[in-house]
Amino acid sequence: MDSENPQSIIKARNLTRIYSLGDSNVVGVDRLDFEISAGELVVLKGDSGSGKSTLLSLLAGLDRPTSGVLTVADHDLSTATAVDLTHFRREVVGMVFQSFNLMPTLNVLENASLPGLLAGKPFGEIQSKAADILGWLGLKSRLTHLPAQLSGGEMQRTAIARALINDPAIILADEPTGNLDSRNGQIVVELLADLNHKWQRTVIIATHSTLADASATRKISLRDGMIKSHGA
Repeated sequence: MDSENPQSIIKARNLTRIYSLGDSNVVGVDRLDFEISAGELVVLKGDSGSGKSTLLSLLAGLDRPTSGVLTVADHDLSTATAVDLTHFRREVVGMVFQSFNLMPTLNVLENASLPGLLAGKPFGEIQSKAADILGWLGLKSRLTHLPAQLSGGEMQRTAIARALINDPAIILADEPTGNLDSRNGQIVVELLADLNHKWQRTVIIATHSTLADASATRKISLRDGMIKSHGA
């Protein structure tokens, strides 16, 4: 392992997550060592069960390591309290999911605004900001539509707006094109690449697809919870 890079926004040392299922243990990720620099676009590859989603959950503060050290944007997620993790999820990372995870009774503008309001930011300021982001994402005419009235691509762009509302340093995307046709999948990947190139966001995409490969600064391949390969 190379010496620590002072520009690293993510540092993992001996990162391990083991799940107990009845009398047996299942290893989600196994003694991972890696660093990711600020401003990278990293694609995580691997078959189902390789550890991609487990790793993203750890990076997002949605799950805790069993052992090892994980530091994300100067937050030690190995020792963080529940309150620390709530703040971290709202302020430091933005999540984009395969299944969109939009609130069905809220319209596009309300869905995009929700994390900002939960963080206690002023209503008018957040709605104005959400409208600006949604306009950039080509959803200006959809602000009052409910998720059920949207296409899959429009739902995923709404989810991207929601992920951006609190200006996170890191965007984590878990199979963001998995429920989209190839055209909408390409649009979503291009938007994530724009966030990386133009807005200098660190972007990590877990995907089976090859759509993001050309935009990646690095690819990390996982197998059985371990890093199989690690490079450009």
